[in-house]
Amino acid sequence: MSKKLIDSGNAAAAMAVQLAAAEVIAAYPITPQTPLTEKLSELIAAGEMDAEYVAVESEHSALAVCIGAASAGVRPFTATSSNGLLYMSEQLHWAAGGRLPMVMCVVNRGIGAPWSVWNDHQDAISQRDTGWIQIFAKDHQEIVDMTLKAFRLAELVHIPVMVNYDGYYLSHTYMPFELPEAAEVRAFLPDYDYKHTLSPEHPESLNTVTLPDARNDINGVKQGSYMDIRHNLHQEMCLAMDVWEEIDADFQQRFGRGGAPILDPYCCDDAEFVVVAMGSIANQFRDVVDRLRQDDGLKIGVLALQMYRPFPIARIAEALQSFKGVMVCEKGLSYGNQGALYADLKSALYPYPARPRLHNFITGLGGREIRTDDLYLALKTACLQDDLTTPVQNDTPQWIGLQL
Repeated sequence: MSKKLIDSGNAAAAMAVQLAAAEVIAAYPITPQTPLTEKLSELIAAGEMDAEYVAVESEHSALAVCIGAASAGVRPFTATSSNGLLYMSEQLHWAAGGRLPMVMCVVNRGIGAPWSVWNDHQDAISQRDTGWIQIFAKDHQEIVDMTLKAFRLAELVHIPVMVNYDGYYLSHTYMPFELPEAAEVRAFLPDYDYKHTLSPEHPESLNTVTLPDARNDINGVKQGSYMDIRHNLHQEMCLAMDVWEEIDADFQQRFGRGGAPILDPYCCDDAEFVVVAMGSIANQFRDVVDRLRQDDGLKIGVLALQMYRPFPIARIAEALQSFKGVMVCEKGLSYGNQGALYADLKSALYPYPARPRLHNFITGLGGREIRTDDLYLALKTACLQDDLTTPVQNDTPQWIGLQL
């Protein structure tokens, strides 16, 4: 029988890692992630979790410990936020390029300078091209479920997975969630078995310096070089979407939750307009959509993007074909261009004949309050503009909540 709790998002993540039977925890404190690894230290100290807790001297070292642990054939875990994630950047590329299965929770927070300890998505967005799978949770239950599914995904496709959730909005707030039984999780998530585990009995030479062209190995078998390896990572990362859907289907059958592993729609069946968002703001938009439908008669829905990398190009393009207008609202920015999610979505729509009018909204950077009334007004204005069929689409991001 599942266990029902009310606790913080960080505690939910820690208990999911406990259920996943992670064997090495690499920990370095950074706000707002710190309570997650603190909770894991408590579970280990109390004898409730059989794992090695490694208190390292930096975030770079934390991921190095995970790389070593995964290479040695044990299941690792770490977590970070903001500039800590940036400090890991070299190791992020190494873990992905080495095809090492591991899971890391990123408790999203703004990046300095100037310093901010508050939430936005710029940390994860800035590392979107490191070769890690990136998924975004909207609430505490998704933190639990995505973390458990992420371990299975990483170990099936041999690509590391980053589970993102919003600092403070989720990390420190208390919400109800369910934890499945440990025995049920063990049936869902088998023991970690890495075929390239470092062993004196079966020596291998891994991640050596590559030459520009493919060449034969010591057995005379032609092996890919750098470009071939990068091609394989890209192709298999795209295929990971199908694996993620299969994992979710199994999870739903076992635990009764899931069904929207990549795109999670709300009030979209009859909608003419839709807002696309990631993380907790996608839940906030549900209240906005309900108000627009009730008070203004606007047929509008919300599409929460659950998997950001690999980007679900075909799935999201096909899902948006029937809408008149699409409002992309995000807590990150590709400086000098547009919102990163907006640019990805626009690129996905390009080959399709039906291209809805797009609007890009930037909000909540550095923890700026995201007022529901402001979101309501922005969406209502965008919907009415689309009703008037304005002749030119303006790609300039619109900022919600500016105070200057």
